[in-house]
Amino acid sequence: MLFNSYVYIFFFLPLAFICYFYLVHKRVCIGAKSLLIFASLFFYAYWNISYLPLILFSLLFNFSIAQYIVAKKSVLFLGIGTNLALLFYYKYTDFFLSNLNSMFNTQIGLLHLALPLAISFYTFQQIAYLIDSYKGETQEYDFLNYTLFVTFFPQLIAGPIVHHKEMMPQFYTKWNIPLNYKNVVLGLFLFSIGLFKKVIIADSFAQWANNGFDIAQKLYFIEAWITSLSYTFQIYFDFSGYTDMALGSALLFNIKLPINFNSPYKATSIQDFWRRWHITLSQFLKNYIYIPLGGNRRGSLQTYINLFITFYLAGVWHGASWMFVIWGVMHGIALIIHRIWKNFHYKLPLFFAWLLTFLFLNFSWVFFRAHSMEDALKVLKGMLGYNGILLPHALYTPLKNLGFHHIETGGFLVAIEGSLATLFFVTVAFILIFFKNSNELQKKFRPNMRYGFFTLIITLMAFLKLSGPSEFLYFRF
Repeated sequence: MLFNSYVYIFFFLPLAFICYFYLVHKRVCIGAKSLLIFASLFFYAYWNISYLPLILFSLLFNFSIAQYIVAKKSVLFLGIGTNLALLFYYKYTDFFLSNLNSMFNTQIGLLHLALPLAISFYTFQQIAYLIDSYKGETQEYDFLNYTLFVTFFPQLIAGPIVHHKEMMPQFYTKWNIPLNYKNVVLGLFLFSIGLFKKVIIADSFAQWANNGFDIAQKLYFIEAWITSLSYTFQIYFDFSGYTDMALGSALLFNIKLPINFNSPYKATSIQDFWRRWHITLSQFLKNYIYIPLGGNRRGSLQTYINLFITFYLAGVWHGASWMFVIWGVMHGIALIIHRIWKNFHYKLPLFFAWLLTFLFLNFSWVFFRAHSMEDALKVLKGMLGYNGILLPHALYTPLKNLGFHHIETGGFLVAIEGSLATLFFVTVAFILIFFKNSNELQKKFRPNMRYGFFTLIITLMAFLKLSGPSEFLYFRF
């Protein structure tokens, strides 16, 4: 079920909200939690009910393992190994077999497995829980609370990857049980901002990105840059919008999810970017991969190796494709270069540091989005000017008079089905990324007429374009 769908907005979310607080009002707290679990599992199964048994098995297995895991490495390895085996089977088997066939010219049949929804997120979340249980840092032995912790629908599909210390106490503290009107209006405010980002902004950029990457056979210089920037802004506003909608939905039930997105395109270094983008994934990579590998405690060379391994695995985590691997490797190398640069104590002027970071991100997203190396090179060649520059036909006479005879005109942005409005959207997007983000806005939020009118306007604008809901990009990972 999609957050940006009629069924979620007008049926599922209101019904879950009303039923939950009705049971709370009747002081049937266990029933209220059970209802949230049922609603969350329904939310998950609505997409594809065939994978419901898989998440149920995962819940039972990990909760059972956690009871016997304290200071027992063998049990910990069994738990982590089983989780990773399931993840590998469903997410990477066909990728592994296809590469095996290519390398050894074999004809091993592919399984053509559909990727179970959210398997990467709930697997990582439960691996973190097992490791913390092994360290004796968990005190949660109630299966009802544990199930709600993992399946809570606002964060189930694409995160945030929540930590048990952040979430579990919220499910049984008495302050989170009654209806909180301040949380309700703030939740609706955040949800409306997220819906606007997704439906109005991200989905508008999606059409130009899709045309450029998937349909166009050749891209001129400006078309290629618009294509790459369209995806750069699409994934930004798509993920930012999803995060706002997840936090807003959770607040309706008095649950505060951790901040997962903090204006990452304001970053002035690649390290700064990873402190702002998918924050809970960054923390997972740091706490459960980078630090166990040794972090920065074993000298510079080992630190660089640890960074490379961590972000190689980050690329692999995103999907079974060499494009994701290349993207992860690029970020690993960029972080190594950044660390070396810091060691020399050099500093770029702030604007150039931001520009360099943004350009790197824009180039790396090309590999993240492309389905194949051929698609990536098509866009990159256009960005580097290999196919020349194509401008609007109206500029032909002025350019000729100025002595420009080697620039083509006509059919401007036709390959990506764009127009001058596309340039306007890109310009506005550059401005919006420097506005106050949702985390800052909610701190200043007041339930008054001004905020109410703003919420109503952006919600109505989003509803007018809601006829064809599209999937959030991170649902694929």
